[in-house]
Amino acid sequence: MVKLDIFSDPICPWCYIGKSYLDRALEKVGNHPFNIQWHPFQLNPEMPLEGVDRKKYLETKFGGRDLAVKAYKPVLEHAALAGLNLKLEDIAKTPNTLSSHRLILWAWQEGVQNAVVSALFKAYFVEGRDIGKNAVLIDISYNAGISRDLVSRLLAGKNDLEQVIELDKAARKMGINSAPTFILNAKHVITGAQNVEFWSNLITEVKYNIGI
Repeated sequence: MVKLDIFSDPICPWCYIGKSYLDRALEKVGNHPFNIQWHPFQLNPEMPLEGVDRKKYLETKFGGRDLAVKAYKPVLEHAALAGLNLKLEDIAKTPNTLSSHRLILWAWQEGVQNAVVSALFKAYFVEGRDIGKNAVLIDISYNAGISRDLVSRLLAGKNDLEQVIELDKAARKMGINSAPTFILNAKHVITGAQNVEFWSNLITEVKYNIGI
């Protein structure tokens, strides 16, 4: 197997789009050689734990409503190409994603990381749920097959909190400064939401090189 490390944030629309493209390519090519692991890269590491109003966040980030709408136009266009129907108007709050990343870490240990990452993206971008809330994260984990009681206890404490923070800092020290960032076999860096054709060609090439 070939390691594919993905650095992303559950509130990053390009990460959701990139995952959709990758998933479609993996399904298209079949019998893929990747051992995929998701890693934390918070878009807003200084975000208050309670999050902020989404409208206020976007207007502050982009300098006003009109500029925010303009910035998200290509996001919606690419999302449609990726087969996603983002409902951005239903998102009331931009959350702190630290606990989401903790859940993603635990999901790796439980062998259901990809399912949890997909569920987090869907909960935020399609269902408009606040993925900064423990109750939402507990529901997501339960639907992925992780014990509701276990995740409830972990979220109530500080389990792996510092580890996730350090992993985020380590990613930045490695030179990662945007999401999504993919690292293939610990040496080849791929940035951005690459399309299905890109991933299909890469998967085919990797399979050929390792004799699959």
